[in-house]
Amino acid sequence: MKTKEELPECPVATTVQMIGSKWKLLILRNLLVRPWRFNELRKSLDGISQKVLTDSLRSMEADGIITRTIYPEVPPRVEYALSDLGESMRPIIKAMEEFGMEYKALAQN
Repeated sequence: MKTKEELPECPVATTVQMIGSKWKLLILRNLLVRPWRFNELRKSLDGISQKVLTDSLRSMEADGIITRTIYPEVPPRVEYALSDLGESMRPIIKAMEEFGMEYKALAQN
């Protein structure tokens, strides 16, 4: 997690820095439903490269938005889930979903 000095002064800019990329938002959307494994996420996010997914997950983990759990199995199983901080973003994603549905309804008229 970044220190207070490393974060932008503007709170909106701080939020955008944490979840502002297209892929991070879609990863968050998926993790709001349930924990996911890496390959499940990659298959569900059409067009994402392995590198971008890896970088996004690492960044989100470093920011404290998600947790990464490694299960001691053969082969090893890794699951990504929302942390409490990530869960607190549920209303943000819900508001985005509602806006998108309203906008699409207007566009159809």
